[in-house]
Amino acid sequence: MEEKEFALKDIVEMKKPHPCGVNKWRIIRLGMDIRIKCEGCGHSVMLPRREFAKKMKKVLQKHEG
Repeated sequence: MEEKEFALKDIVEMKKPHPCGVNKWRIIRLGMDIRIKCEGCGHSVMLPRREFAKKMKKVLQKHEG
């Protein structure tokens, strides 16, 4: 399996949308666990890095800075 590239403050698309209907998430914490925040309703979820990499579809927008 290829290693997916993502960084802090990137906007990513997950395989399944959030119940609020939006499928855009911002990465707000990186480490052993990754915390992502829904761009629609603001709900945040923490996932283990391996689970996040499995559930992430693609990076929609890279953070410049």
